[in-house]
Amino acid sequence: MPTSHSRAGVASLCAATVTLSGLLVTGVLDAQPAAAADPVDYQNVRINEVSSSNSDTVELYNTGSTAVSVSGWKMSDDSFAPRSFNPSSGRIPPGSFVTFNSPKGLGDSDKLVIYTADGTVVDRVDWATGRAKPAMARCGGDGTGAWVTTTAPTFGGPNASGCPSSIPSASQVRINEVTSNGADTVELYNGGTSAVGIGAWKYADNDTSHSPALISSASPSATSIPAGGYVTFDSALGLGDKDSVFLFDGTGNTVDSVTWAADGAEPSDERCADGTGWLRTSTAATLGSVNSCSGSGGGQTGRLLGGGGSLTSGCAPEAPSGSGSFPAGTRAWPGGLDVTITDGVCAFTTSTGPEGRDLSGLAFDPSDPSVLWAVKNKNWLYKLVKSNGQWIPDASWSSAGKQIRFAGGTGQPDSEGLTVGADGHIYVTSERDNSTNTVPKDTIMEFDPAATGSALTPIHQWDMTAQFPQLNTGSKDDANLGFEGVGYVPDGWLTANGWIDPLTGAAYDPADYPLLHGAGLFFAGLEWDGTLHVYGLNSDGTFTTFGTIATGQASVMDVTFDAGTQRIVATCDNTCGETHTFMKVDAAGAIVPEVAYTNPAVMPTDNLEGFALSPMSTCVDGFREAVWSDDGSYGFGSGSSSYGHALYSGTFPC
Repeated sequence: MPTSHSRAGVASLCAATVTLSGLLVTGVLDAQPAAAADPVDYQNVRINEVSSSNSDTVELYNTGSTAVSVSGWKMSDDSFAPRSFNPSSGRIPPGSFVTFNSPKGLGDSDKLVIYTADGTVVDRVDWATGRAKPAMARCGGDGTGAWVTTTAPTFGGPNASGCPSSIPSASQVRINEVTSNGADTVELYNGGTSAVGIGAWKYADNDTSHSPALISSASPSATSIPAGGYVTFDSALGLGDKDSVFLFDGTGNTVDSVTWAADGAEPSDERCADGTGWLRTSTAATLGSVNSCSGSGGGQTGRLLGGGGSLTSGCAPEAPSGSGSFPAGTRAWPGGLDVTITDGVCAFTTSTGPEGRDLSGLAFDPSDPSVLWAVKNKNWLYKLVKSNGQWIPDASWSSAGKQIRFAGGTGQPDSEGLTVGADGHIYVTSERDNSTNTVPKDTIMEFDPAATGSALTPIHQWDMTAQFPQLNTGSKDDANLGFEGVGYVPDGWLTANGWIDPLTGAAYDPADYPLLHGAGLFFAGLEWDGTLHVYGLNSDGTFTTFGTIATGQASVMDVTFDAGTQRIVATCDNTCGETHTFMKVDAAGAIVPEVAYTNPAVMPTDNLEGFALSPMSTCVDGFREAVWSDDGSYGFGSGSSSYGHALYSGTFPC
């Protein structure tokens, strides 16, 4: 009997990224370079696109978080006779590409194998007749997606624009976990929506003298994988400490491949989460079931760094609730794979929140990118600066944060989101007054950060509560589903991109609204249904409502306008599987979702309610900082290095 297990509700995540491309350089190296030790993280380099027509072009992509040297590397076709090639660059930065022309023609039915200078197999792709014409590429994510024939090659850049809109279930099968500790077991996972027959499928290791072996002849024998399910089998070819597994369908086309370095797959190497990301070494094998993601990270999945420490008195992290799946088509995080915990343990305890939880909205200050503003649900505002790699309160502003109130200095705003306006003022959303938390109070408050004192009252306040009667049921849970985030969007972006004003049906013109306060509109995210509500905040305390925008998400926890990508970003926490939907103005003048990314694979699936991208002026080596906040400070739970921490920092492409 095959070892087969099914789990519903698991989707296949395909990755995407935005990078700089290399220039295509043709030619063949005459001299054979001397053998050398395999470069660090060589296993992160993947064949990403191949053409067996015209110039026989090959593209390699670095899925890792460190640059990899490809100097002296070789390739072979179905003859398995390695030959040198001339890449467009001798070094692949993280998340980047190199291209080259095959020094030996690639056939209609052929294979391509990439080797390090020392002869170690890095990756391999096989194709049947016509499959690589005009090209075949990984679709649904560079370096991780499914191999499909494309009609529009994109050598040197992301594959997405040349990919079909949907990918069959058979192409969504992934090598999900491997062991090389004697049992040499392989686990496959079907991320598609229908069962896949694998009776004629084969696998191979990195020994090119081995012929591919039938999965159905392995022990235990398997001929089908259920949707969202697993199949395991023991490799008859043996798996070593430094090896690969290549998976082929019944016609000989490559379905997936994984490679691991000399540390071996012990006790196992697994994808985190199932069917997504790249391999990490786990602390316990989970063959035939959900991957544990219990390892310390490393390899192609990255590392979770920093953290630790004992909880202070009264500090009480809270486990996440309400987990759901991410929207269809969500792609993997396009930035670096490593993430660092960047706050002290229980760093945000206050008099109204001694348990240390509830840090929510985040926003970088556009005028001073060294400053990160943060708001805590129980009415506290923080000005954070970096010190020794951690975000800490700016002592020159307030070492403990400042308490905020509603207009008149009353109440306890359930402050969830914030943004920085063109005037440098901080605009904060609240969904309730925590002193009467069964009643919604969906407001946007304007605070002057230059105001003195330990408590701040708004200089303006706009109350939109009456627009959301569905939240006023007498239930504190319903009242808690109001404004969760807010983003200030400049008028200049709206007009330059041709946004159609829903009130006039014509191009948006700020001059039509002389009372507008500031030089932009405010997009408030409603947790209730994942919509954005667009407001012009008038100087007389009234407001103009410009309508509602669908994000494609079940909920919204934070909203930001990112000047780097020139996109509005709507963030959803574990309710949507941890996603960030980037939104643009389309050709019809409407604001619509363009692409959604999930978080780096090493991060916990928690109530990560805050998200901010640093300004482009902070870019280093093609990346800038991304910061997340965990409302529950729970991390991976008690005993983990992330328990009691609220802030995580990673990188996003420039």
